Amino acid sequence: MLKGDKIYLRALEPADINFLYHCENDTSVWNVTNTFIPFSKNNLLKYINSQQDIYADKQLRLVIINKQDNQPVGFIDIFDFDPYHMRAGIGILVAGKENRNKGYAREALQIISVYTKNILGLKNLFCNILANNMASIKIFEANNFKKIACKPAWHRQNNEWIDEYFYIKTLTHD
Repeated sequence: MLKGDKIYLRALEPADINFLYHCENDTSVWNVTNTFIPFSKNNLLKYINSQQDIYADKQLRLVIINKQDNQPVGFIDIFDFDPYHMRAGIGILVAGKENRNKGYAREALQIISVYTKNILGLKNLFCNILANNMASIKIFEANNFKKIACKPAWHRQNNEWIDEYFYIKTLTHD
């Protein structure tokens, strides 16, 4: 378990199935998760029960848990894990408007930055953020991610084209 002040991060458990099912099938976030079809509980249970080895799978999903009530509030994903080049992508989803703007994503990003640096030995983290996602831009920039590129008209959303920004954070090894 990876602990912070307000939250902790832990591996997915079978008991998370209803929360995962709700989040994966929430069409309001499909535009940022690149999801286009609903997921069945059966397929999600297979995912939860599959051995999660970041070195084999090149990805890891952790549940963000509110320490106050021990309830899940979201997920943080490590993806495109590349131990040779010492880098990985990061994605965060805080589910439900009632859980947003409470610092959960900011703290999860801080915890995962320490974990990926100290435990996985990574040098760089990256993320892709839609230009109209000001909340995510603010969180990642506050955590020292630097915008290094803009992919113009990269993402189609409601028949409109949105730019996507590419951010990198270099993890310093003292």
